[in-house]
Amino acid sequence: MKKPALACFASLLSCSTMADEYLTFFMAGQSNMDGYGYVSELPSDLVKEQDVMIFHGNGVFDNQDNGGVGKWDKLKPGHGTGFKSDGKSNTLSERFGAELTFTKAIQQQYPDKKIAIIKYAVGGTGLALNTGYSNWHPNFTEGSGLNQYDFALETIKNAYAVSDINGDGMSDTLKPMGIIWMQGEADAHASEASANAYLTNLTTMMNLFRAALRVDDLPVVIGKITDSEMGEEDIMPYIDRVHLAQQLFVESDNCATYMSNSDTYTYGDDPWHYTSESFIQMGKDFALSYKQIAQTCRTFKR
Repeated sequence: MKKPALACFASLLSCSTMADEYLTFFMAGQSNMDGYGYVSELPSDLVKEQDVMIFHGNGVFDNQDNGGVGKWDKLKPGHGTGFKSDGKSNTLSERFGAELTFTKAIQQQYPDKKIAIIKYAVGGTGLALNTGYSNWHPNFTEGSGLNQYDFALETIKNAYAVSDINGDGMSDTLKPMGIIWMQGEADAHASEASANAYLTNLTTMMNLFRAALRVDDLPVVIGKITDSEMGEEDIMPYIDRVHLAQQLFVESDNCATYMSNSDTYTYGDDPWHYTSESFIQMGKDFALSYKQIAQTCRTFKR
């Protein structure tokens, strides 16, 4: 691998006595992690600002500028597709993702703890080099050699570089708690080769993220991708291979689990993205799956 994920963050993740500890979850993937729910369709209880901190890394395609820059802020609707950050200010969009209901459910699991989210997701991105889209592969060398993996690491690095994330004048500490991953549509769409490589690529990526967050058995929740079967074109001809790879990954990893309730989700006005109602449910389903794996994963058993 060309990029050592661990060394970059060694000094940033070591910390002395801190005022506040935040249980921190890394949410990443492609468009259905980015979020296509409409803020205008949210129920009243989800419109309010939450007492949760979020660092949403600016999402860009491979070799573009400002990937992974961001600014800590209180979580509110607008962290879906179209969100932008220049590192000094965040520009919320009219869309939301699973983060809103995920954090509400996680707060119920840890009622006396502070919660933080680090998010990086870009639509249309694959794990394989040959998907024809921007990719997460750690061996990417085209152009300046900067891809989704680099920008995700930049997001994590930038998030941990801030000592006082809530702006109260006292240092905080981020405790890694889990990785929430929703991705695979691009690999199921692109080619038989990209789908066949998914198990290897997924295993590599999750282990690299665990290394970056410095917890070797950090719990991982893999979201099951689905095919809308809308229209005449078979948009994911290799989805069964990706499903098998996702299942084999969680079966081989004691601290990973499969969130498969996505089979019940509905699609909006395009064949790739879920409805607002389904994004609301997705956050709850990710939180429930996390609760189950945290109870069985040795290090994180509560």
